[in-house]
Amino acid sequence: MAVAVVSAAVFSLIGTIPAAAQDEPLTVAVTVDGRDVADRTVTIDPAKPVELGLTAINRGRAPVRVRSVRVSGVALALTFFSYDTTVPFEVPAGGRVTRTLVLDLAELDGQAMGLLPGSVELLDADRELAASAALVTDIRGSFWSVYGIFGLAVLSLTVVAWATALLALARHRLPRSRARRALRFLPAGFGTGLTAVVTLSVLRVMPPEPALEVPVVLGAAAIALLLGYLTPHTQPAEPDDDTIPVVTRPIDPSTEGYAR
Repeated sequence: MAVAVVSAAVFSLIGTIPAAAQDEPLTVAVTVDGRDVADRTVTIDPAKPVELGLTAINRGRAPVRVRSVRVSGVALALTFFSYDTTVPFEVPAGGRVTRTLVLDLAELDGQAMGLLPGSVELLDADRELAASAALVTDIRGSFWSVYGIFGLAVLSLTVVAWATALLALARHRLPRSRARRALRFLPAGFGTGLTAVVTLSVLRVMPPEPALEVPVVLGAAAIALLLGYLTPHTQPAEPDDDTIPVVTRPIDPSTEGYAR
């Protein structure tokens, strides 16, 4: 009985593989200025046109119609640039089609700078994703671009968060609860992680990919939580109830009004 169940499960899994392969039969290989984008950083100068080469390969049993091509860049789950170009073509079943586009990315100068993860996507007639290829772009844009201003805003908010938390510590205004003190430092740690990710990207050290940004942001937030948890509590102890203490004094027999 167990053998039959396992065999049925295996045949069921094997039977779903061709169906899954047919759901996304189209793949695309991308070149920029004649060079493959795989495993390398693509430098994009907004002042110069970019030659984008596409080779769409259809391994399915039905033709795939492509309507447009989208080039986009994403950091911290935010899209900082996106360009759509209408290029209708059809990729026959079992065949391949090559197209070359010349893109004018002059507006990119005011949108991004530094290293950014990007993608080239083929969209079908319903504007649904048909195929995509990932790439890392080195944008030679302006420091005052949207991405640069975003980094400055994150840095400013982080400085304010740290100043607020440390000022409360210096003035002995932190909560008595260690958990609440830790949460008081959390925004500063979170902002520190975001600032580090954007800075590494702008300085062209590392792109803000999930493998980098998630550990950095969560690690900085965890360190800030720990610092807040370990901060000493220096507030004076508060009374447990609202009772007013009564002070008693011994009675002096010589005072006026003493009953003899």
